[in-house]
Amino acid sequence: MDFSNMELMLKVFWVVAILASLVFLVQTIMTFTGTDASDGLSADFDGSLDGGDAPFQLFSLRNLTNFLLGFGWMGVTGYQSFSNKSLLVAVAAAVGIVFVLLFFLIIRQVQKLAEDNSFNIQKVLGKTGDVYLSIPAQNMGKGKVQISVNGSVHELDAITQGEKIDTGAIVKVTDIMGDNLLVVSKI
Repeated sequence: MDFSNMELMLKVFWVVAILASLVFLVQTIMTFTGTDASDGLSADFDGSLDGGDAPFQLFSLRNLTNFLLGFGWMGVTGYQSFSNKSLLVAVAAAVGIVFVLLFFLIIRQVQKLAEDNSFNIQKVLGKTGDVYLSIPAQNMGKGKVQISVNGSVHELDAITQGEKIDTGAIVKVTDIMGDNLLVVSKI
């Protein structure tokens, strides 16, 4: 069947499906090449589902594309199966909504894989480490301690309020002074 002989509704489904597929393809290529940016379209109201800094916006070009992709291709594939065309439009709209929800669920799962590996000195409080350079007694000077945080070893300045702690000893971080000075005690 050629395009010019199709019924108007089937033509509309085909046009929507093909255009949405092309936009989806461009978005996918841009995502994988790292040129994906916000779509530049914003509504006059907040369509975010998760708060101010959520990456998922309900009303976005990407979600419109996902909806039209499901809507268009369901309309094309179901056109011969549905004698009631109003029911076909309703089912196609439902499939479009399912596409948006599936995208949302996939994004949620990908976000769970994200891990913040930035170093925060507060994470060392209560942890143990190895003395790298001996620590003088009674806050009389600094030594160095190696502590593993999130699988990464950090070398940090340390003092002790007790006796001198020799290189190789195991210590526990009891306090943090200033921005990056650890107070440790020997274990």
